[in-house]
Amino acid sequence: MGDQAPQFSTEEQIRALIEQLSAYIETYHGGSVDFVAFDGKVVQVRLGGACLGCPLSPVTLKGWVEGTVRQFFPDVTVEAVEVAPGGASL
Repeated sequence: MGDQAPQFSTEEQIRALIEQLSAYIETYHGGSVDFVAFDGKVVQVRLGGACLGCPLSPVTLKGWVEGTVRQFFPDVTVEAVEVAPGGASL
């Protein structure tokens, strides 16, 4: 029997990557990025904390979050969504 690493779905890998990005953003910038959904091509995230209303949030989203995701998943794009209290997308 050979040792095999556990297999994680693309969604699980992207979710973990976004959690790592969020931890850094929270620690050093006071903002956050939360995984919302993944349809196989587009990852939906919600920016929070200091990112809300920040004029640089589009740069954070496209340059940092999407740029990092695309390093590992070149065919995936990232978009921000607003999520209403209770979890429904707006």
